[in-house]
Amino acid sequence: MSMPNQNRKYLVTGASGYVGGRLVRTLVEENNDVRILVRDKYKILGQPWASKVDICEGSAENIADMDRALTGVHTAFYLLHSINLGPNFDEIESQMAKNFAQAAERAGVSQIVYLGGIANDVNISKHLASRAMTGQSLATTSVAVMELRAGIIIGSGSASFEMLRHLTHRLPIMTTPKWVMNKTHPIAIRDVLYYLKAAAKLETPVNRVFDIGGPEVLSYADMMQKFAKLSGLKKRWIIKVPVLTPGLSSLWIGLVTPVPTALARPLVGSLISEVVADPAKSIDALIPKPVEGLIDVENAISLALSKITTHGVETRWSDAAMPMAPWQKAQGDPEWAGEMVLRDRRETITDVPAEKVWQQIERIGGDNGWFGSDFLWWARGVLDRFLFGGVGLRRGRRDPDFLRVGESLDFWRVDELDPGVRLKLYAEMVLPGKAWLEFTVSTINGKTKIVQEATFNPRGLGGQMYWYAVAPFHFFVFPTMLRNIVKKARSSA
Repeated sequence: MSMPNQNRKYLVTGASGYVGGRLVRTLVEENNDVRILVRDKYKILGQPWASKVDICEGSAENIADMDRALTGVHTAFYLLHSINLGPNFDEIESQMAKNFAQAAERAGVSQIVYLGGIANDVNISKHLASRAMTGQSLATTSVAVMELRAGIIIGSGSASFEMLRHLTHRLPIMTTPKWVMNKTHPIAIRDVLYYLKAAAKLETPVNRVFDIGGPEVLSYADMMQKFAKLSGLKKRWIIKVPVLTPGLSSLWIGLVTPVPTALARPLVGSLISEVVADPAKSIDALIPKPVEGLIDVENAISLALSKITTHGVETRWSDAAMPMAPWQKAQGDPEWAGEMVLRDRRETITDVPAEKVWQQIERIGGDNGWFGSDFLWWARGVLDRFLFGGVGLRRGRRDPDFLRVGESLDFWRVDELDPGVRLKLYAEMVLPGKAWLEFTVSTINGKTKIVQEATFNPRGLGGQMYWYAVAPFHFFVFPTMLRNIVKKARSSA
């Protein structure tokens, strides 16, 4: 039985991710009743829609959390992905989906909407096979599952778009694997959101698989050439070689682009397949195309580039939390055991106005740099990315001037933010422990006091040895950083 749209409650999982964050915004803009399921509510409090949704804090791996999140929900959007969780991500995804579907059935949910990937080629990658298997696992109960399968999503901040952008910008001559000539069916993020939002308004539940793609079918090489043209670059020379396997290609992409090798590997694996929508799975009869038509590739790229140029990127692929190393997952020793805390604390007092100092602190990282010793930061990022398989330094930042809680910042994540007063960053580089970098600004007797503190909770003897090994570099990095923040703030004043 259908329910009037205005009385429906929607659950969006993956709300801290690239698509989920944008979907929440579109639903909220139409005054829908939206609940989100997130592991850590503080990571989305910086979103402009955070105060307009019902936040359910919990994990999709916890049955009790899912029962709580799905209570009273009419339509649940399943936007969870586990490709970063190691070689068994497909099994993890399948089990999570089954648990979610069973919880949805217990809660009386009418419709599950799942965003997967086009998987029609016989030569299917493990990544795309896993996405299809997730859809099958969701469909193991009586709850109707509407599965929307998309190809490459083009939009500012998507992992696929970042791969395309950086490969094209940085390599005028490319030796590429032969898969760059495979056909793909890209779709603009705006059109993906159009279909997801339309799925939320259907009168009766739908239990089918649909392929969604834009108006063009072309190769990845064609997209790179279109991107080069729109960016004012010369035509790229693309030389195909047969020896670049998906594994080698992902290492190459990890070297050239901000997308980590661990994330690039399943994305590249998908490109070995022909990712083209099947006309037999067309959604047009159920959800007609937008009146103005679907966005073609050139316009989708132009829209994405304009968002980047005007600093209007809403969400990024790196917004979702990266999995931590085993020693970082642990919460440390219990309080009674006295967890070790190692600190490097610096402070200074200046006559520069506090608001000018804060402007510089909030601009830290990304293309703005780290206020000196940038080579050392770069070297640490290289070690993290290529020696330890971490995220590295090239994730950059969403906006050059403003931060929000939960977003990535190079190999940090914004842990806490009190604008004008305090910024606390959590390290997502691979470490034998947990690390934070914190800045606080206050006014005392008409002067501005700045406190900069690096904190490290070592994991075992190895963690302590690591801290003392890098301590000499702290004498160069941290005083220089604090001094240059004041210097830059003074010049801006």
